[in-house]
Amino acid sequence: MPYLELPGFGPVTLIRMFDLWYDLISTLVKCWRPETHTFHLLCGECTVTLEDVALQLGLPIDGSVVTGVSAIAEPTTLCYSLPGVSPNDEESKFTGLRFSWLKANFEY
Repeated sequence: MPYLELPGFGPVTLIRMFDLWYDLISTLVKCWRPETHTFHLLCGECTVTLEDVALQLGLPIDGSVVTGVSAIAEPTTLCYSLPGVSPNDEESKFTGLRFSWLKANFEY
């Protein structure tokens, strides 16, 4: 939680559960046009923007961008220094961590 609150993503942690409207989801899926990344509705085109997401979730969209790939010289050392344990070679090639390994080591 503190790591999400620091950049201002605290409100996202409050999202627990919501009711799905299956009819609405089905309708939106039918209206989605992947070639333009928009919804084509009776009233025209609708695009979901970053501002829309920010307003719905209460997230800040100003400040530095969090993206990209970083080069880590010793990923095993970094992984061990953060959670206190690191996977062996069969469990990860350090292009990512397997969820099964995370669950086995950090279930709670």
